[in-house]
Amino acid sequence: MQKQIAFEKIKSLVQRFDEQKEFYKKADYNETQTRRDFIDPFWKALGWDIDNENGYAESYREVIHEDRVKVGGATKAPDYSFRLVGGKRLFFLEAKKPSVFIKDDIQPAYQVRRYGWSAKMPISVITDFEEFAIYDCSNKPKPTDKASNGRIKYLQYSDYLNDFNFIWETFSKEYVLKGSFDKYITSDKNKKGTTTVDNEFLLSLDKWRVELAINIALRNKDINEEELNFVVQHTIDRLIFLRIAEDRSAEPYGELQTDIKTGTYYQNLLFRFHQADQKYNSGLFDFKKDKISEKITIDNKVIKNIISELYYPICPYEFSVLSVEILGSAYEQFLGKQITLSKTGKAVIEEKPEVRKAGGVYYTPQYIVDYIVKNTVGKLVDGSAGSPLTPKEVSKLKICDPACGSGSFLIGAYQFLLNWHKDYYNKLRIKNDELRIKGRKDDVLTPTGELTTAEKKRILLNNIYGVDLDSNAVEVTKLSLLLKCMEGETKETIEAQTKLFHDRILPTLDNNIKSGNSLIDLDYYDNELNFGEERKVKPFSWQKAFPEVFNPSTGSGGGFDCVIGNPPYVSIENLSEESKAYFFKKYKTCKGRTDIYVAFIEKNLEYITKNGFISFIIPYAFTNQNYGTLLRQKLIDDYFIKEIVDTSKYFVFSSAVVKNIILTIQHKPSKAKSLNTRIIKVNSEADFIAEKFDVFETEQQIFRTLEDSRLETKPVGSLISLKEKIWESSIPLSNICLIAYGARLNHKTKNIGKEHYISDKKEKGFKPFLEGKNIERYSFSQYGWLNYTPNEHYNSMFPELFENEKIMFINVVKDRLRFAYDNKGFYNSHTIINCVRIDKLIKAEHISARKAIKETDLKLCTKYDYKFLLGILNSNLINWYFRNFLSEDLHFYPNDAKNLPIKLLDKNNDKQQTEIIKLVEQLLQLNQDKQNVTLPNQIEMIENRIEHAEDKINQMVYELYELTTDEIKLIENQ
Repeated sequence: MQKQIAFEKIKSLVQRFDEQKEFYKKADYNETQTRRDFIDPFWKALGWDIDNENGYAESYREVIHEDRVKVGGATKAPDYSFRLVGGKRLFFLEAKKPSVFIKDDIQPAYQVRRYGWSAKMPISVITDFEEFAIYDCSNKPKPTDKASNGRIKYLQYSDYLNDFNFIWETFSKEYVLKGSFDKYITSDKNKKGTTTVDNEFLLSLDKWRVELAINIALRNKDINEEELNFVVQHTIDRLIFLRIAEDRSAEPYGELQTDIKTGTYYQNLLFRFHQADQKYNSGLFDFKKDKISEKITIDNKVIKNIISELYYPICPYEFSVLSVEILGSAYEQFLGKQITLSKTGKAVIEEKPEVRKAGGVYYTPQYIVDYIVKNTVGKLVDGSAGSPLTPKEVSKLKICDPACGSGSFLIGAYQFLLNWHKDYYNKLRIKNDELRIKGRKDDVLTPTGELTTAEKKRILLNNIYGVDLDSNAVEVTKLSLLLKCMEGETKETIEAQTKLFHDRILPTLDNNIKSGNSLIDLDYYDNELNFGEERKVKPFSWQKAFPEVFNPSTGSGGGFDCVIGNPPYVSIENLSEESKAYFFKKYKTCKGRTDIYVAFIEKNLEYITKNGFISFIIPYAFTNQNYGTLLRQKLIDDYFIKEIVDTSKYFVFSSAVVKNIILTIQHKPSKAKSLNTRIIKVNSEADFIAEKFDVFETEQQIFRTLEDSRLETKPVGSLISLKEKIWESSIPLSNICLIAYGARLNHKTKNIGKEHYISDKKEKGFKPFLEGKNIERYSFSQYGWLNYTPNEHYNSMFPELFENEKIMFINVVKDRLRFAYDNKGFYNSHTIINCVRIDKLIKAEHISARKAIKETDLKLCTKYDYKFLLGILNSNLINWYFRNFLSEDLHFYPNDAKNLPIKLLDKNNDKQQTEIIKLVEQLLQLNQDKQNVTLPNQIEMIENRIEHAEDKINQMVYELYELTTDEIKLIENQ
C-alpha cells in the first residue's frame, strides 16, 4: 500500500515537471526552489522524514540539511545526509537546479564524490530532479575526472516510473531498514573502487613528512633525529588540526592560505599556532613544552606546497566529513615509520625496527573496535553487572588502552560515552522537560540536543586513559581525541565558551595520555643500565602516572574498569637481553619463545576493578600454543574467561598473516559455582558486521582438561568423554617416535638461503631432498638434491633423523593431516616434521636422540610397524582428534604430533595390525601407480580403489579403539 502511494506521489511530481519543464530549466529557477518543489517531496514519498515532523532533537534527525556556504569555489558540506535514527550515515545527496547538466558537468560529480570518498561512504547521489546520478565513492576523485567516472546508475525523471521498483527497493526508508541498501552497495558489480581515503591520506602524510624532514635537516644542521621527528610530527599535526577546524566552521575558511602570501611563511604559522594555544589550550600548541619549533627554519616553498595541498581543488579531502576514525587509520600506518639522519645529515624515512620485525603496522578495523567497546564499556553502563548507571556513576569509570597507538580504541570508547550521555540527557529532557541534571549547575545539552563543550571535556578527562611507548603515537592519540571533542563546534560556540565561561575550548590531555613502557615498571632501574638504554625502554609507573585511577576513594575501587585494545604482537626474541631478562623475571606466565602480548594480559589482570573487563584482540595462536600455557592456566583457574570471539576463518588484518580472537576476561564472580565461557565463531568480515554469529557456551573448567589447557573454540564439551575413552587404551606418539623438524638450511651467519644448497641434478655427495609441499597422504615427490653441509646450516639436525625409515608430515594443514612413508633416506627442510622410531636411533649422538632413548621403553617401540602407524595417523579418527583437541586449523606442530593417541598394543591386536599394514601397502602402491598414469579413466579407477582402501582402514581403526556405532557417527559427522 505504502509503495503504491509513493508511486502516485512521484508520478504527480514527474507530470508537473514535464508540463513546465522549460520554466524549471531556466537559470533563475534556483536550487532552493528545486529542493522545496521537487527533491524534498520525492524523498518524503520514499518515507523519509525530511522536515523532522517526528520532532526528534536536531542531532537525531533522519535527514540532516546542511547550509550551503561557498568558500574558495567549493561548498563546505553536502546538502543532505541521510541517516538511520541513531546516527549511522547512509549516503550524501547533493542537490542542483535543473539548469545544471548533471550528466556531463564535471564539477558536481567531483564535489559529491569528494564528500563521499572523504567520509568513506560507499555511494553518494546528485539530483536536480530532472536527473538522478548514483556514484561509487570508493575511488579517489580528481578535479579532471569526467562526470561519468564512478557513476554506477543514471536516471532521468522520465525513467522514475519505469524504474520505480529499483528506486523503492534501494532508497525507500522501509527497504533501507530491511537491509536492501546495504545489499545494494555490497553487490553492485559496477563498483570497482580500491583507493580508500585512509590509504590516500597516509600517502599525503608520508609526502609531507619527507618534504619537511629533508628541508629541516638541510636548513638546521644542529638538529638531532629525535628533535627532527618531534618537530615534523607536531608541524603536520598542527596544520591538520587547524585545517579541519576551518572546514568544520570552528575557524574562518582559508586562514592558513593567508599565511603563504607574504613574508616568512613558517614564522606566519608560528604566530597562528600561538593564537591557537590561547584559544584551544589543547597541549598541541604548547610552546612551553615545545622548545624546538620556534628555533628552526623551513623554506617558504615547502610550507606553500603542503598548505596548497590542503585546499580545494588540489586537495581531494573534504575535512568537514573526514572522520577522526579515518584519520586514525592513516596515522597508525604513518607512525610505523621514522626519520633518521645519514652520516652526511640527510633525512631518510624508514620503517621502525620493531615494525619491520613485526611485519608491518596493523590498524584495527572499526567494527572490531566497536564490538569490543560495546561489550565492555557498554556492558558496564547498561547494567549488565548490576543496575543501569547514572552519569554521575559513569563519570567514575576509567577506560584504558595500554598500547594506544593512534588511539582507535580510545576514540571508540569516547564516542560510545558521548552517544550514551546524549541519549541519557535527551530522554531525561523529554521526560522532565528540562536540560539541567540534578546536582549540576551547568547545562549539559545545547538547544539542538547536542552535548555542550563543557560536558564533552568532562567526559574525556574523567573516563579516557592511554599509554604508548612511542611519544609520537601519544601526540596523535591526543590529536584524535581533541578532534573528536571538537566535533560539532562552530566559531559561534567557541566564542560563547570563551566569553561566557572564560574557558578555552579544549582540555589538555597530558594527565590522561602518557608515553612510557606499559610493561616495564620503575624497578627496571634496579638493573645497571646506561642512559641510552633507559631512554629506549622508558620505564613507566602506572600508579604514579595515574594516581586518581589507583586511589580507591576517587575511582570505582582502584584500577581500570575497562582495559581494551590491540596489544603489540612482538616476539620476546626481538627484545634486548636486558629486557628479556626483566620480562622472564617479572611475568610469571611468560615462557619459552613467548610474545609480549602475553605480558600485556598478565600485567593488566592486576589493574582491573572488581567488575572490570580486559578485552584484547590477539593472535589465535594463544588458544593452543605452548608459550601461552601458563597464562591460559592462570586465566582458567583464577579468572572468568567471559567470551572468546574466534575470527580465525578469515584475516581481520588484511595485510597480515595472523589469525585472531577477541579475548574478554573478568574477575571470577564471588558466588559462582561454575562458569560458562561464551564462544562466538565468525566466518567473514561481512558476517561479523551483520552479527551473523555461531554462538555456544562451554564450561570454563573443560579447558583445563584439554592438552596444555587449550582454549578450544569448537564445542568439545560433549566430546570429552570420547576423548577420555580413546586415551584409556592409548599412549602418546612421542612414546614410540622421536618427532622433530627437518633441517633449517639457511646459513648460520651469511645471508644465504636454502636454494643455495639445492640442485636439480644429482651430484656427488648430494642427498635426495623434500619440501613440505611435496608431501601428500601416502605419497611424496622429490624436490631436488641437497648439498648437506651441517657446519654451515642454521639448524642442520642430524643424519639419523633423515636416513632412517620414517614417517613424514607437512607442518601446514590444508583440508586434513597428511602423513607419508619414507624408507629411501630422504632429507628434508623444516617445513616437514619427521617421526623416527626411537629404537632406531641407538647409534645417534644428537642430544635429543640420547634423551629420547634414555626416557623410552625401546621394547615397546619395536611392536609398532611404521606402516601400521601410518594407517592410524592418516585415519579419520586421528584427523578428528587433531581438529577438536589440538588444531589451530592452519599449522600442525611437533608438539601436536607428540600428543596424538596411539593404541597401546597387546596380543589381541596382532591380526588388526597385520590387516592394516596390508591395506597401507596397497595404498602406497596405488599412489605410486597414480603418478605414472595419464588417462582420466585410469586415474579415476585408481582413485576409487584408494578411497575404498582408506574406508576399510578407517573402519579397522575404529574397531582397534573399540568405538561404538554412535561414537563413530559423532566423528564422521563433524
